[in-house]
Amino acid sequence: MKHPVDVHVGKRIRHRRWMVGMTQQQLAEDVGIKFQQIQKYETGMNRVSASRLWDISETLGVPVAYFFEGLRDTGVDEETVKQGDILADKEALELIRSYYAIPENQRRRLFDLARVLSDAA
Repeated sequence: MKHPVDVHVGKRIRHRRWMVGMTQQQLAEDVGIKFQQIQKYETGMNRVSASRLWDISETLGVPVAYFFEGLRDTGVDEETVKQGDILADKEALELIRSYYAIPENQRRRLFDLARVLSDAA
């Protein structure tokens, strides 16, 4: 049975990997394992050891704590579940990547426009 923390950590690995535009194969090569192991980590099928999580965090450019953000004391909170569903959508991730590719001043204007439109909806 999958532990909710392992599933959460796996989702965070997948999310960060997608955000930096890295494939499972690339991450696996950088960490020194096979891509199938990355698949198992991302689904929560296998637990990630502390040393492996350290290597993954170094490769993905985030602190180890990043993978645990959003967890409560014993499980995944409701907001994380909702957020995880949104971040699992490839279209949403493409939108986020495209958004951050826009120069900062234009990105701020786009953000303000999106906020106005969402308030009007």
